[in-house]
Amino acid sequence: MEDEYDYDAMKEVGKVSYEALQHARSVVKPGVKLLDAARVIEAFIMERGFGMAFPVNLSLNSQAAHYTPAIDDTAVFTDNDVVKVDLGARKGAYLGDCAMTIDLTGGQAKLIEASEEALEEAISMVKAGRKVCEIGAAVEKVAGAKGFRPIRNLGGHGVSREDLHARIFIPNYDNGDETALEEGEVIAIEPFMTDGEGRVKDGASLQIYQKVGSPAARLASTRVIADFIDAKYSTYPFALRWLFRDIGGQTEFTVLRAIADLSAADALDRFPVLVERRGGMVAQAEKEMIVEKDGCSVITA
Repeated sequence: MEDEYDYDAMKEVGKVSYEALQHARSVVKPGVKLLDAARVIEAFIMERGFGMAFPVNLSLNSQAAHYTPAIDDTAVFTDNDVVKVDLGARKGAYLGDCAMTIDLTGGQAKLIEASEEALEEAISMVKAGRKVCEIGAAVEKVAGAKGFRPIRNLGGHGVSREDLHARIFIPNYDNGDETALEEGEVIAIEPFMTDGEGRVKDGASLQIYQKVGSPAARLASTRVIADFIDAKYSTYPFALRWLFRDIGGQTEFTVLRAIADLSAADALDRFPVLVERRGGMVAQAEKEMIVEKDGCSVITA
């Protein structure tokens, strides 16, 4: 297991990811455009010589994950918003991942505390040999004690070289999965709490993609854009606004047509915004850690 990781690199991306997350607190304010906030947070990471593991997520209220602003997004944060900030730095093949919830309403402290307490309880259980269902049970217990529900179809995951969702899924409830954590592996635990049903569905917004294949494209312009995505973003998730910003020399119509063609050919994975099925409010907390024999070492700290 240890041969799969450069732990020094993992700790570097973890540290910068955590610092960017804390910087977001000074950026996410009522009246600020989501697009401006995303640009500032991502610039914080890139100005330190790191890449992005994935586009910064700024998911509001009943949105649990995967909302990143469009290139022409005019939405602003308001004092009615609960904001999930989820981000990660990248150094070579090594990826950071962490998240927090910022309450601009002043009225959702209990929900946010539930997600944070569930995360800390889950972290306290991490060690080599621990069954993932036991971690999920701990998250679910905290949720119930606080009067909320964990989101059952979202959870934590393994993190390996070039792969943000590797090997293992860590549920937010006892799903009966007896897969055991392995010493030396890197994982991210992320409880999602809600006052809603406890499940998410795909929403309307779709701004995040990931290249997964290289089909023969009929149009030359699609081939050019596919090659650009390979060269610029490799197999890591990218935001559509990044593509518009970076590619140059292509019209919006041509880019969108290429995205549609590549999606239809199953050359792109798509990450639509995920929303609570009954419109419940959602809070999220996430940290990344290295599993050890008798515990773990949190690296997004």
